[in-house]
Amino acid sequence: MKNFVFISPNFPTNYWRFCKELKNNGLRVLGIGDQPYDELMWDLKDSLAEYYKVTSLEHYEEVYRAVAFFIHKYGRIDWLESNNEYWLERDAMLRTDFNIPTGWHVKDLTHIRYKSGMKEYYQNAGIPTARFHLVDNFDNCRAFIREVGYPVIVKPDNGVGASHTYKIKDDGELWNFLNEKDQSIPFIMEEYITGEVNSYDAIIDDCGTPIFETGNVTPMSIMEIVNNNDNSIFYIVKNLASDVRAAGRAVVRSFGVKSRFVHFEFFRLTKDQFMGQKGDLMALEVNMRPSGGFSPEMMNYANSTDVYKIWADMIAFNRSTKLQGAHAYCAFIGRRDGKPFAFSDQQLEEKYRAQIRMMDQIPDALSGAMGNRMYIALFPTVEEMNEFYADAVLCREEEEKAPEEA
Repeated sequence: MKNFVFISPNFPTNYWRFCKELKNNGLRVLGIGDQPYDELMWDLKDSLAEYYKVTSLEHYEEVYRAVAFFIHKYGRIDWLESNNEYWLERDAMLRTDFNIPTGWHVKDLTHIRYKSGMKEYYQNAGIPTARFHLVDNFDNCRAFIREVGYPVIVKPDNGVGASHTYKIKDDGELWNFLNEKDQSIPFIMEEYITGEVNSYDAIIDDCGTPIFETGNVTPMSIMEIVNNNDNSIFYIVKNLASDVRAAGRAVVRSFGVKSRFVHFEFFRLTKDQFMGQKGDLMALEVNMRPSGGFSPEMMNYANSTDVYKIWADMIAFNRSTKLQGAHAYCAFIGRRDGKPFAFSDQQLEEKYRAQIRMMDQIPDALSGAMGNRMYIALFPTVEEMNEFYADAVLCREEEEKAPEEA
C-alpha cells in the first residue's frame, strides 16, 4: 500500500475530499496538522489512517518529526503534499530531506515561487510579461518608472495572494513605500496592466499531459478587492477559451509541470498597451496548486464532474476515467458586510433559489480577499449570470442627509 502524507488536511475545510478520494483509491492517507484530532470533521477522520498533531505547522522540526514517525511506523512515503501555496516551500523541504521522489524539491523552487523567476519561463512559452524591477532604492526605482510610467504595482517577489501589494501613483507614494515597507521582504515592481484575470486550471499527469482543464475569469483584481474592501467576484467559464488553453499548455511544458493540480494566471488586456493589444493574453503568475477557496467545488458544478476524484486518480493511476457532463457558468460572489445592498441575503436567496448551489459565511482567514458571505450559483448563459451579479452587488442609494440647522 502506498503512503500519502497530507499536510494540513483540515484547512481549507474542503480538502478532506482530496483525502477521501485518495483513500477510495487504495492509498494510506496520513495527516499532519495543528488542529486537535477531536475537532476534525468526521469525514476527514474517516479518510485518514492516522493523524499527527503538531503545535504549529510553522515549526519545521515538529513537522519533520511527524514525517519521521510515519516512516518508522508505515515505511517509505510515496507522496507528500498540501495542495496549498503557503506550504509550498515546506513541502519541498520535507520531500528533499526524506528523499520523496514525487513533487517539487528545494532546488526546483526559484522559478515557481519567485515572481521574478517566473518571467523567463513564461517568455520561453511565448507569453509576454510585464516589465519589472527588483525594488532597491529611490533613484533606481524612479529610473524604471521613467521607462514604464506611473502607476506601478509593488508586491513581494515571494508571496501569496494580495498581501503587501500596493499601487503606487506618484513620487510621494513611492518615497513613503520605500521608507515604510517591511525591509525583510524582497519586493518586485511591475508596470501597471489594465486587464481582467483569466486562469488556466488543470490537473497534469506525470508525463506533463493535462487530464482535466478549465479556467476562471476575475473582472476585478484581488489587490483592489482587498485594498478597497470591496465585494469579490469571479466565475468558472462554461468553456475554456482556446487561447487560454494553448497558453496554459505552453506554460506546463515550459515549467516542466508533472503530477500536479495547477492554477496559472494571465491578464487579458482590456485596452491597447505597451506589451500588446486589447484582447491579448499576457503572463501574471503561476500557482502550483488548486485555485483557492471553493474553486474546486465550482469547477465540479461548471463541468458536472469531480476534480477531487480526478486528482486522486492522477496520484494513484496517472489517469482518470471520471467523465464530465453538461457545462455551465459557475459564479461566485463574496458580499462584504456593512454594505447597503438593495437585495437582502434572504431576498437574493429567494430570487435565485434554483441557481444557488452553495451559500455560507466565509472564514475570517479568507475574508480579506473573498468577502464575508458567499454565494455560488450556476447559469447556462452569461446574460443570466450577469443579472445575478448585478442584483448581488446593487446597493441602495444613500439616504439624503438632513438639512443643517440654521
